[in-house]
Formats: sequence, structure tokens, C-alpha cells
Amino acid sequence: MMHSINRALVVGSGTMGGAIAALFANAGIPVYLLDIVPNKLTPDEEKKGLTLSHPAVRNRIVNAGFEATKKARPAAFSAPHIADRVTIGNLDDNFDWVREADWIIEVIVENLKIKQQLMERIDAIRKPDSIVTTNTSGIPVAEIAAGRSESFQQHFLGTHFFNPPRYLKLLEVIPSPKTTPDILNFVADFGENVLGKGIVICKDRPNFVGNRIGTYAGMVGMNYTLDNGYSFNEVDDFTGPIIGHPKSASYRLLDLVGVDIMYHVANNLYPAIPDDESREDVKPPALLKDMVDRGWLGNKTKIGFYKEVRKGEKREYHVLDPKTMEHKPTVKSSYASIVNAEIYDTLGERLRYIVSQDDRAAKFIWDTTAKTLAYSSQRIPEIADELYAVDNAMMWGFANEAGPFEIWDMLGVAETVERMEKQGITVAGWVKEMLATGHPSFYQDGKYYDLKIKGYCPLPTNKNIVVLKNTNVVKSNDSASLLDLGDGVACLEFHTKMNALDEGIVEIANEAFEQVEKNFIGMVIGNQGEAFSAGANVMTIYMAAEEKEWGKIDAIGKALQDFLMAVRYSPRPVVTAPFQYTLGGGCEVAMAGARIVAHMESYVGLVEVGMGLIPAGGGCKEMLRRVVSPAMQTPNTDVLPFMQRVFETIGLGKVATSAEEAKQMGFFAPSDRIVMNREHLITEAKRTVLEMVAAGYRPPVRGKTIYAAGERMLAALRLALYSMVQGKYASEHDAVVGGKLAYVLCGGNLTAPTWVDEQYILDLEREAFISLCGEEKTRARIDHFLNTGKILRN
Repeated sequence: MMHSINRALVVGSGTMGGAIAALFANAGIPVYLLDIVPNKLTPDEEKKGLTLSHPAVRNRIVNAGFEATKKARPAAFSAPHIADRVTIGNLDDNFDWVREADWIIEVIVENLKIKQQLMERIDAIRKPDSIVTTNTSGIPVAEIAAGRSESFQQHFLGTHFFNPPRYLKLLEVIPSPKTTPDILNFVADFGENVLGKGIVICKDRPNFVGNRIGTYAGMVGMNYTLDNGYSFNEVDDFTGPIIGHPKSASYRLLDLVGVDIMYHVANNLYPAIPDDESREDVKPPALLKDMVDRGWLGNKTKIGFYKEVRKGEKREYHVLDPKTMEHKPTVKSSYASIVNAEIYDTLGERLRYIVSQDDRAAKFIWDTTAKTLAYSSQRIPEIADELYAVDNAMMWGFANEAGPFEIWDMLGVAETVERMEKQGITVAGWVKEMLATGHPSFYQDGKYYDLKIKGYCPLPTNKNIVVLKNTNVVKSNDSASLLDLGDGVACLEFHTKMNALDEGIVEIANEAFEQVEKNFIGMVIGNQGEAFSAGANVMTIYMAAEEKEWGKIDAIGKALQDFLMAVRYSPRPVVTAPFQYTLGGGCEVAMAGARIVAHMESYVGLVEVGMGLIPAGGGCKEMLRRVVSPAMQTPNTDVLPFMQRVFETIGLGKVATSAEEAKQMGFFAPSDRIVMNREHLITEAKRTVLEMVAAGYRPPVRGKTIYAAGERMLAALRLALYSMVQGKYASEHDAVVGGKLAYVLCGGNLTAPTWVDEQYILDLEREAFISLCGEEKTRARIDHFLNTGKILRN
């Protein structure tokens, strides 16, 4: 049977329910969001003379939840207007909306009886083919559906999203005993392709996969911290990216997730696993309950393991001292094992070095990691049959660089098993059997160790995922590669640090166009690094500016401009595939494509003003072409609002926080595609190239397509800059930079508005850029950024 989701309904408007509703809305799905009706008036409602029957009162809870979702940080909605896809109501007046929904998601209190009562109501009126799922984090899925109709149970399963669902990739899918295979497959497919999730099929065991291992690791770490006298910020100093964890590390992460959430998950897990040999390790320490009782729940209450303290304009964070229950200023820690590990590029090299040392950081990392690895082995096959499911859950649900079995391979399985057993840590018998039968690692050559066959099995493949490192290389240097994606489509891949643009990228790009014209039908510009491109290599610019090598700076700028104009006017379609940081020159590269296929989590902006510069690779020209010029095709249009929009976007260094916002700001076009699953990005970009070729793609015709507003608009922008300086909203050097930007955007000192070609604006960009490089305060900004990574306002 064919299924489609044209309308979703979420029951429960709390932090998680609202965020799940936002996720569906971000994916283009209209959503109903329902919650309970209050049974008591607030003092404010009583003062206003309202009654329990008033609509504002009846929707008070859902409205408060929805408003909190709209204000959430990090943002739950990809852009403010996306919230319009959500319609709110309550479970009494609007329960009939259930009849319209294709997917009903329950996200209410973790209470089995209350969940069962809700399911009974849903069962009575749902469409026969509608899917019903629960977001429970630990209650057995089968018990929630107990007693329901046959059809209900066939269409029921668990879908456990991780918080915040917009940003964390994991979606655990837990079939009930009667869930039909086609419903399970549809939900998994929809979750991956439409919602952009990484799917882990879980067994219906307590806390499923991610929270079972994650709770154990968290409680082991917390108890180790308390038992051995570590401070919370001390642990955070060495449990972040250096060991493959996110920057939020351990306790900053708990504040983000919610101290109460962690406590309740661990507290509920303990009685649910009476036969778990490591059950006592997951029992939450008394400290957690104390914090919950005090209302110290983390970021949402602005106090948890850390507390925000403001001293005038300055903001700092104090850390909790568990002995006194007071928050005190943090003390930065430093350990040789961590400092020395920073010289290693790969996670495996860093971890192997750290666990070979014996300082406090190394001891913490080894002791807690060893127990977590052993525990992970003991949970297979209880929670999942395949070890890669556990690894994926920990990477996708906790933003870790690697899962436990991958980490174990990095450390060396045989060596670490011996070390664990000497410390009395019990490793699962199948691991020792694996080693004894000549299988030295969990993964090998694209295969994983399968407990059922007691040998290696190929890892599952996905037709929507292209791994660039496995494709054929046509040309390559240290900065970039030209790859063959198959079907006549090439890929220009950057691989510098943060994919900063440099001469090596331009060199390969020039060769790429020759190759594409001869041997390919189109090209994708994309990569699978940390960022699409964080901009130009400013160190090169800074050094040339310090040496007053203006000709070199001009040549660098001209080479970038020529590269991007070649992209724009290529006779073969070039599709750019931006994601994550797409800043400065990276934004210019993205905008040069004939079409953009972007990951939703693309953070896009022309941010050169932060270093006292302006865009000079075509960014100014492109914003004029995209925002100002289309408007001015209509006679008698006032150019001011459109020019002001572009001037403020570039002049304030505004950054879109999603691909959806990038469309709103003019960086992306309304026709550009947004992909929810980043792993699908290259495949979708390639598919777009093929579609454009099939449609008979032709490049744009060169001509005078840019509207230059001239000297009257330039005077208006200069007056605005003067007013900002006088009002202390901008520094004098900000005005210098802004003045150069205004000069370029208006087409220089033209006496009247006119239409000019793209090269005219490009030449002005380079002229202004070189001039600003000659400014001492611009060079000071660049130097400060290179040394601190922060913007200097001078």
C-alpha cells in the first residue's frame, strides 16, 4: 500500500512536542499541535474576568508551548515564517483534527496509563491508514498499544527523536509486535528522506539504544567525577572535541539537554533493568535529584551545573561546587595528555596517546571509556543485533565523532580487552570469541562483525549516499580535487582547512572546466568536510597587505572572480551544494552556481566587513543581481528599500541561520532546493545536474543586467553612515568600510542610474577591496581575527 504524509498531528506542546512539530513544518508538512485544557485559572486570567470556557484560557497551555518553541535557542524553526505551518488547538475542542492526520505523534508525559488513555481516544476516530507513533524515551512500546484495535497496532510504533530534533540526526524507530513491515519501512524511509534523520531500528527494550548506552556513559562519568574530586568544568575541559565529543562536552551538554531530563531518564531506567549486570552504575547520584528539587534544570532555568553571572556588560559562567552547592568562578585546567594530544590530526591517534598517559585527564578518559565500551558489548544482542546500530545511535544522537565499537577499534581491541580485564572490567564473551577466531576488529574493509554468523558481513549501502573519498579522482592537489560521480557528472571538491579558498582551489577549478567541457555533461561543487567553505584564506591577503603587494592582492581577487564567472557562464550546468558554514567567499561560490541544492543547516553570509573588507569575489554583484535588479525591471520602482536591504545585509555581516533564511535574505533563489538529509546532498545535487541537462540547459546571456543606482543613492547611503557614526552605532572605520561598500553597490560616481554589466561591478569590488587592505585599521582587524578567531571593532 502507498502511504503519504500530507498532514501531521503532534499531541503535547512541551519542549519536545513543539520541536517535533517544528521539524515537520521545516520539512514542508502542515502540522496540528494539541495539548490539554487547563482546569484552573491563573491569577492574571482571574483579574481579566476570564472563565475556563474562554478560548484564550482553553488554549493557554498549547499557546505557551508554541510561543516557547518559536523563541527557542537554538531555533527550532528554520525561519520565523515556517511557524505558520503549525495550527494550535486543544484536546477537547479540536480532537476531531485527529481524523485528518496521516501521522499522529504522541509526545506527552512519561506515564503509561495516561498514554494508554490517549491512544484509546485516538483509536476511536483515526483514519484506518493513519500512522500513530509515540516519542517515549523508555516505556515499552508494546505496552502503550496494548488493548487497541488490530488496525491501530499494525500502524503503531515508537519514533524516538533526540533533542533538539532539528539538529540531532538520530531517529530511533521501535516496531511493536504487530507493526506491519510496510509501515515500519515507510516510517524509516520518510524519516530519512523527508525529515533528514539517521534511522536506527531498535528492539523494544528499556531506553532503546541511544539512551541505554548514553545514560550509562553519563552516569558512569558523573559518579567518577564526584567520587574522585573532579570539578565539572575540569571534566568539560577535556571531554569535548579532543576525544570526539561536541564542544558542549559533558556538563554543558547536560545543561543544554536538561538536568531534569537526564535525572528522569536515569531514574526510570534503573528499575526497568533488574537483570542488567551493570544496573548499579546507572543509578543517578543524589546530587541530580537535589538539583531537580531546587529547580536547577540547566539552560532553561539559567542555572544547573553552570550559572550565568552578569557583571555589567560582561557575562561569565560560574560552575557548581557539589560540596557547598554554590556556583563559583571556573578555574581553567590543563593536562599534558590533552595538550600533547592536540598535535594529532585523527581521533584514533589522539585517543591512543591520551589513554597511554597517567595524569588526571587521561585516567578519567580511560576509566570511563573502558567501562562504556565493555557495557556496549554486553548490550548486544539485547538492544540491537548489529553493532553498527549502536555506533550510529551514539554518533547521531549525541553528536559524537565515533561510536563505541569504532573507538574500540581505534584503541586496539585485543590490547584494550587485556587491560580492561586486569582492572576487573567484564567484556562480553562474544568479543573474546571474536578475537580468538581470528577477527581482530569490529570493522574491516567495509564490513562489520556479525554475531549471528560469527564473521564479517558487508555494511549496508544506501543509493542516496555518495562517499566522495570512494569516487574516482580525475585531478587533484593539496587544496582540491576533481572527481567523477558517474553518469557524466563531475564534482569539484575542496579539502583545505575549513575549505578556505586558496590558489590551489582555483588551479584545480580551471582544469575542471577544461575537463568538464570535454568529458562531462555537468558538475557539482561540493564536499563532505566540516564546512562548505568558510571563505577566502585571509592569511594570504594579510601577508600581501603587510608587504604592500597590491598587485598580488588584485591578482588573487581577479582569479577568484574569473573562477566564479566561469561557474556562472559554464555551458554545462554547475550546481553548488552548500552546507554548514557558507561564509564570505564560500557564499560567493554557492551563489555562482546555475542552481543551488543546499542542506537545511546552511549558515550563509557575506561577512567580510567583520575584517574591515567587502566582498570582492562577486558577492556585491550577486546581491545586486538577485535583489535589486529584478525589482528595477518594473518602471517607476523606488530603488531605496531594495538597495537598503542589500546594504544592510552585507554591511552588517548578516548570516542566515538556515537555507530557508538564506532564501529570505536573497543569498539563495526561491527555486533553489533544500535537502533535509546532509548525507544525500551530493546525490541530490548530481540528480539536479542530470535534470537540467535533460531539460536542455543553456547558460545565461551576458549583458547589462545589473542596476547601478548612481550618485544620489550613494549620497543617501553616506548620509546614513554619517548618522550611525554620530549616534555611536558605528565607528569611524566602520563608516570607511561602509562607504566603500556603498560606492560599489551604487556603481561608483555615476551621475544617473544605469544598467551595467557584471564585470563593471566586479572591477569596483576589487578596487575597493585593495583600497581597504591599505587601511591600518583593516589590517588590525584581520590580525586580531587570525590570532583570536574573534572580530575586532575598532
